[in-house]
Amino acid sequence: MIHVWKLNAAQVLCLACLGVLMGNWLKRKLPLLDRLNIPAPIAGGMVYALLELGLRDRYLNFEADVVLRDLLMVTFMTTVGLSARLRLIRQGGLGVVWLLALASAGAVLQNLLGIGLALALHVDPRLGILTGSVALTGGPATALAFGPVFEKMGVQGATAAAFAAATFGIAVAGLIAGYIGGSLVRRHKLTGAGLHAVGKPGRESSAQLLPAILVMGVPIGLGSLLSDFISRHGIILPSYIGAMIVAAIIRNLDDRYHFARLKEPDVTVIGRMVLNLFIVMALLTLRLWELVHLALPMLVMLAAQVALCWLACRTVVFRIMGRDYDAAVTSAGFCGFMLGITSNAMASMEELVEKFGAAPRAFLVVPVVGAFLIDFTNSLIITAMANWRWLSTPFH
Repeated sequence: MIHVWKLNAAQVLCLACLGVLMGNWLKRKLPLLDRLNIPAPIAGGMVYALLELGLRDRYLNFEADVVLRDLLMVTFMTTVGLSARLRLIRQGGLGVVWLLALASAGAVLQNLLGIGLALALHVDPRLGILTGSVALTGGPATALAFGPVFEKMGVQGATAAAFAAATFGIAVAGLIAGYIGGSLVRRHKLTGAGLHAVGKPGRESSAQLLPAILVMGVPIGLGSLLSDFISRHGIILPSYIGAMIVAAIIRNLDDRYHFARLKEPDVTVIGRMVLNLFIVMALLTLRLWELVHLALPMLVMLAAQVALCWLACRTVVFRIMGRDYDAAVTSAGFCGFMLGITSNAMASMEELVEKFGAAPRAFLVVPVVGAFLIDFTNSLIITAMANWRWLSTPFH
């Protein structure tokens, strides 16, 4: 008889804390992980994911409470919103426009590649969209949101397929995004600013974190109401969008009226702590065993998507974003959110700046595009391409 261990929220938090510590220990003991620029929480979280995979349906199954994981995801995205100051976004300026254009074009290419391979492999071409920008650019939240929509269109098992593909993307992005950025830095002999320069999350914390923590609760709560309002009007977006919007509004009002006196270092420190715990929790609940059941056509399509993103990051993204150190870090972030989720991007970028120095421009443009703007354009792209008439004809 196979036993089931149901992990409650407190136990999940305990494992997340231990996972971060384990990841740091592994990076000290296995220099290869450090050379590949794999973030510590990803290294520790993957141990949990692989352990669950090995025990699943043999000795012990785990069922983890995901409430805290989901709350931390919204909390991290709230810190991104609190960092979205109009002054800084204007400084990002053209970089934000270029990266959004690259990400939007990348989403279209992901879908075109998926559709083409699906047709070549004689499977429903809409599966190509599900394993394209739905799962990869969009991530698990978009997969769960659009899966039922595709099922209504006649794609059987659309939700399961998209979520499995998103799981694949998160795992791969966590392993290769930092390596892509690091290899560009070394290949082109690039250097960043000082390790404690502006734009790089520092180790120091302001002594007054409490005001920032209290303020964060407001956009998390009000944002949930806004997200519900958006979803009721038929707009499919990740659940954290509402919190990000409210947080950005509060931050810019505070810059003008100084009612909360938020300090950027406080927001950065909180975001970094939350990000580390969230990544381990996300990998703890990754459900790698679902990848075992992926059909050969899906594996072929996903492998091609990884190759496409790898090539784009090392050539087009790096060149268009300036061919400098910030461009290399931005390329890592681009891989992180185009294959996985924004937390992949941020963790990989932080790993690089920890080693090579600050990348202020990258930390301006990647969160704005990867966590916010691309979700809007990707939803439009998915909706438009899914409704192409020639794709909706009965497939045999």
